[in-house]
Amino acid sequence: MALIRETIIQAPSVNFDERRQPLSMLVLHYTGMQTGQAALGRMCDPEAKVAAHYMVEEDGRIFQLVDESKRAWHAGVGTWRGLDDINSRSIGIEIVNGGHDYGLPDFPEIQIDAVIALCRDVLSRHQILQSDIVGHSDIAPGRKDDPGEKFPWEKLAHAGIGLWPDESKKALSVGSVELLAEIGYGLNASPSDQEITCVIRAFQQRWMQDNVTGEPCLETLCRVAQIASIYRENTI
Repeated sequence: MALIRETIIQAPSVNFDERRQPLSMLVLHYTGMQTGQAALGRMCDPEAKVAAHYMVEEDGRIFQLVDESKRAWHAGVGTWRGLDDINSRSIGIEIVNGGHDYGLPDFPEIQIDAVIALCRDVLSRHQILQSDIVGHSDIAPGRKDDPGEKFPWEKLAHAGIGLWPDESKKALSVGSVELLAEIGYGLNASPSDQEITCVIRAFQQRWMQDNVTGEPCLETLCRVAQIASIYRENTI
């Protein structure tokens, strides 16, 4: 599916300001509201003080709320690879889905096809490393859970959006919690048990979607080593 930009529906929001940092990231969210119309209304409400650059409806329609040159207010407080002010550094895409509060519905295929087309379009214009394509939960573990463990990251990676390990190869080593920081997750020098649980859970929501426990089991630590290895190769 190729994106025809003329088909994007303009729904301007006032919830943005000027970028303060170079654009280098792509952040994917789910809306976490009952309907796309409700989410769109909230992001266009000046009182809400929140908006992404784009929103993708369940039926594949794409709305643009904020020009890519501007700093849309979608990420909130978070870090990735030691960098903050993610709003300034990123383009945000909201994907209509009720999220965990509404039973975490499946993402329709037509919607994901539209997300892929939009992401490809964005990446064609901006120099964004594959390792800097993240979910909201990646940059804000414990505070955000989106786009959630049903989001098809592997499918996106096969379409050239983000990274995914070669599943035919087993992890050859056991990783550590410290490697999560090397991947990009925000961890203090001496993280609390709660912080570690939140970060591991965020990692599992993306990379081990059938095992979201927050526990640093052997399978998880092997997966951490595997992901750290492919991220090491893709952050140059």
